[in-house]
Amino acid sequence: MPRRSRLAPFLPLFSTLFLSAGLLLAGPAAATNYNTSDARAHGGWHSLALSLGEARHFRALDQHSYSDSLFSVNASAGACDLPWLELRVELDAYQPESATVNRVPADLRVDYETIHSGHAAFVTERGDRGFYVRIALPELDLLLDEMADGELLRLRLMRGEDDPWFMAFDLTGAGEAIARMQRLCGQAVR
Repeated sequence: MPRRSRLAPFLPLFSTLFLSAGLLLAGPAAATNYNTSDARAHGGWHSLALSLGEARHFRALDQHSYSDSLFSVNASAGACDLPWLELRVELDAYQPESATVNRVPADLRVDYETIHSGHAAFVTERGDRGFYVRIALPELDLLLDEMADGELLRLRLMRGEDDPWFMAFDLTGAGEAIARMQRLCGQAVR
């Protein structure tokens, strides 16, 4: 049975803010929808390609650990050596604007390996029901190597001084999904 995100105390605040903003900015929303291709399952993870016009992105993702959230490793054609981490949490309403809502400290750890400290930006996209957490780490390559051999990825986001948000993601298949994402990106021709 999928676990629910521990986002419950966090969502009411954002839902209220976004609902209020939505009433003020009511109008048609236009979320960007990418075409997906080359999807392949790797245990609990998947790898796939995303495209829209000339833009090509590649993703390895876990969408099984939580019913309302997915964690992904992403790369773009032409910048395969600059991957990024993203967490998407499903919200109740479409968002009225694209905005960076907050920036907070973030820590990630695979099993009992290195604690990777960095920062996370909380982002909304106009016309999208997702709330995005974009994570930046100085040693991302080391974390990806640890994910390939690990069992569990733990995430801690400090929403406030004494207000941590914890999540954990099963890494079964992560190594294969990340390796395939990197291969697809490297093979992409712009």
